[in-house]
Amino acid sequence: MKSHTKRDLALINGAGFLRSFGVGLLGVVLGIYLFRSGLSSIAIGLVIAVGLAGSAVSTVVMSLAADRLGRRLFLILLSLLTAVGGIGLALAPGLPVLLIMAFIGMLNGTGTDRSAASALDQAIVPGLVADVRRTWSLAWYNVFLDGGGSLGALAAALPILIQHRLSLSVLGSYRFVFFGYSGLCLMVAILYLLVSPAVEIANPSLVLPMKAKIAPENKRIVTKLTALFSLDAFGGGFLSDALVA
Repeated sequence: MKSHTKRDLALINGAGFLRSFGVGLLGVVLGIYLFRSGLSSIAIGLVIAVGLAGSAVSTVVMSLAADRLGRRLFLILLSLLTAVGGIGLALAPGLPVLLIMAFIGMLNGTGTDRSAASALDQAIVPGLVADVRRTWSLAWYNVFLDGGGSLGALAAALPILIQHRLSLSVLGSYRFVFFGYSGLCLMVAILYLLVSPAVEIANPSLVLPMKAKIAPENKRIVTKLTALFSLDAFGGGFLSDALVA
């Protein structure tokens, strides 16, 4: 394996770990913080729904443009936008402004990293390794994601620890953590900035247009899988970690 390939895999795995750590943390503390801030259950659900809608839109945009405009550029941009969500929570604006920042920042209250950046990572990793190592490399990537999410959920105790150590108010300690979350997103952006051009498509002009034909038998399979995942995600929305917390 080439040295730059090992380096790129390490950077992508590291970025995925840090991003998933933030998502795991947010999945627990987001609902608690919004509740302590005085928002109703409907308003809390709305913030989480809008954040997930932003993530869905970013995934669509990424799938349409990332290969043509640059994968690294999109990963950096997604990381910077995610930092906006943390800043929005820390500044505690009114609900309308918070909803806008939640959408732009793609706030994830599910506790699981299923973001556009994660999808793009998993498109990049197979292209960096030999065919026989694809499954192994993707498995390790998901180990880093799940490990980061688990540790992030464990770190949900940070606001209470900070409250006692720094003598802050309850809400002040949560805002401190959200600023840290935004800083974590900036660290992720820096890691993506360091990846090599090997993560890009060699010839963007060869990317299939959206109107490319899909074989009918493949289209049926894709449709069934999409319907299955949509139903699973719909049910998962009722059990968002932030709402349970």
